[in-house]
Amino acid sequence: MLRERVIKPAPGVPMALLLTAGLLAGFYGFYLGARADQFGLAIPSILIATLVGLGLPGLFTVDPNEGKVLTLFGTYRGTAREPGLWWVNPFMQKKSVSLRVRNFETNKLKVNDARSNPVEIGAIVVWKVIDTAEALFEVNDYVQYVAVQSESAVRALASTHPYDAHGNGEVALSTHQAEVNAGLLAALHERLGTAGVEVIEARISHLAYAPEIAAAMLQRQQASAIVAARSTIVEGAVGMVEHALASLKDRDIVELDPERKAAMVSNLLVVLCSERSAQPVVNTGSLYT
Repeated sequence: MLRERVIKPAPGVPMALLLTAGLLAGFYGFYLGARADQFGLAIPSILIATLVGLGLPGLFTVDPNEGKVLTLFGTYRGTAREPGLWWVNPFMQKKSVSLRVRNFETNKLKVNDARSNPVEIGAIVVWKVIDTAEALFEVNDYVQYVAVQSESAVRALASTHPYDAHGNGEVALSTHQAEVNAGLLAALHERLGTAGVEVIEARISHLAYAPEIAAAMLQRQQASAIVAARSTIVEGAVGMVEHALASLKDRDIVELDPERKAAMVSNLLVVLCSERSAQPVVNTGSLYT
């Protein structure tokens, strides 16, 4: 596996001045030799100008947050990262690799979650190249590789987690975003590490049930919410009834037999748990009639 090797080429400004001077001197010598019919001066001058001209392609620039990968006859020689004008062997091939941070958003993928429910999911991946040699030589196209592997990681993540949590401690896509994003980031680090790419951030950007089951799932969510609300209401009502009976007994306001106590409990639960306001009924007779 190739690893990046950072090199510092020869400074480009002195070499540019030297090559320019050599090129001008060669042309001037050729001009003087041709004018005076002195082939002994003209021919060497044009050869010198030609050789100097061959050295000009060795000049190249490196922009900020950019790396120039240098290869010579198919052999990796190193990467120039320092911005500026440089000069290397003119036969070296130079290929630019951007080191800037990039954003990539996956398509909205249709995947079955851990309970085989079809969901739509998408993610945003923030990444950059940290090893230019691996990015160029270990994979065919590192940009496409990031895109394909990101979508693959999102699919794998969605298939191992349910959309909604129905048990204690269960990590769900909709309710545990921090854990899900951390799992996606770890999966991308593992998949893209061999391509010289560092994933800075990964997070779910779109999550929804597939259209064909969205209505049914919405009804199930509403039913679950109603059940949970009713359970809270009943639990609170039982506590209030218990407190009321205990207060009546402690203050010795009225003594109720089991039958009347059951009736009172029933009436209080109806009042406290009903969705509508209770209609009071005034009993003017005896409690036991």
